[in-house]
Amino acid sequence: MKQAFYLCLLMLCASANSVFAQEARSVNQAIHFIKLANTLRAVRKSDESISLLKRALPAVASKNPYWEAVTNEMLGLCYNETEDYAAAIRHLELARAQFAKLKYVASAWGVNEVLRDISGKNMYAGIQIGASDVKLAIFKTQYESDFYEKDIRSVINVPDLDLTANANAGLQKGQIALQTCLDSIRQYKIPNERVFIVFSSEVTGSKKLSQEAKKRLYEQLAAVLPEGSQLQIDSTLTPAREAELFTIGAIPRKVWPTTSALNIGANSVTIGYFDKAVSPSSTPFHYNTAPVGVNTLVSQVDARATTHPEAFGREVQQVVNSLNESALVPVLPGLAQRRTVGVGGAIVAALVAYLYPEKAFTTAVPVSMADVTTFKNLALTQYESLIQPGLAGIEDYATRDKASQDIRLMQNRLTRKQLIAGATLLEATFRACNKTGNKRFVFIRDADIGWVTGKFLETINFEYESTIAKGSLYTR
Repeated sequence: MKQAFYLCLLMLCASANSVFAQEARSVNQAIHFIKLANTLRAVRKSDESISLLKRALPAVASKNPYWEAVTNEMLGLCYNETEDYAAAIRHLELARAQFAKLKYVASAWGVNEVLRDISGKNMYAGIQIGASDVKLAIFKTQYESDFYEKDIRSVINVPDLDLTANANAGLQKGQIALQTCLDSIRQYKIPNERVFIVFSSEVTGSKKLSQEAKKRLYEQLAAVLPEGSQLQIDSTLTPAREAELFTIGAIPRKVWPTTSALNIGANSVTIGYFDKAVSPSSTPFHYNTAPVGVNTLVSQVDARATTHPEAFGREVQQVVNSLNESALVPVLPGLAQRRTVGVGGAIVAALVAYLYPEKAFTTAVPVSMADVTTFKNLALTQYESLIQPGLAGIEDYATRDKASQDIRLMQNRLTRKQLIAGATLLEATFRACNKTGNKRFVFIRDADIGWVTGKFLETINFEYESTIAKGSLYTR
């Protein structure tokens, strides 16, 4: 049946060549050309579509504004498919202006989104300089549910830095890591105004570095930035602001009314949520940060000279049991109404990588209390089996390869002690969250760069809302 359709279409095209060799003689004939061009484009014959549309354009130009705009839109789409991006942008810009003049707002908006995509205006990059690593997120924004959301294209993590313990010792690694990130951004041709570089609050709030050492660290890393690029490192991030941006970047705005964000970090546990999914400038944000994390637990128990895994686990459990649940997860107004908790942090990423390798491409993975208990017990008693899960049952090659990469990353990123401490802290935090009503915990992939992407999403959505309020199109 399909072959017969294509044969008929080819015969139609062949018979039409002699007729279509000339420009359309009327608006009515031009419309027939445009409709056939749309059909040809549907069967991936963009070159033939372009030929027909060019013959239709003179008949509608300045005579029928609507069909002129439609023709330019279709020419732009066809040129995009043939990778003639300059021609695509030229025709789409004409179509956008023509639809806007006709006050066909939805058509103008749709063309505008295609233009933003083709011209690279939806590509952004964020570099997060943390206390022990440097992360790069390259992502594309996409319009969804009245706001822009992120579509992660690439994440690079350069671990094993120690910028807060001794700025001079970690300087060379830090410079190399930052340069690696900048080189990756250059490959995507992202303009400097869409690149954001920031010191995490772990660096800016570090008690291990004096103000002079922080200033020196900033100056030495800033020296890596290209001269004249106007790129800067933001060193003003506070824990409160970081928590807010983490929530913006990790949790899709459409589920803000029902979801809170939880981050199990190296040095802190943070939970937060927005009251309503309205503009960033008027949305109250509630959060709490507890000054205990995976690494702080390890350091505290290591000071007791405990080495055996099970003994270490008992010591960690004692420390965690001594924590006040309300300090970990306080009774914030509205928290009980948010039944879903979006969870981020390296320890949760490790749990999913080791227990659910087949979900390597799943963005949101539910994590139960039973999963956390299993994870903790395996870290205590069957560590080697935990960190080397079998992948033979994953039939899809791409998923198996991605799972293997995730597992290697976690093996290099978290030690056995960190897994034990992190699992124990995760268990206590989940339990504290459930005090305000049984929750559904969901691991959000790439949440560890959530607050970097949150910076852009906040900016983009604010600009978009402001522009739309003025009755204009968001073309920045």
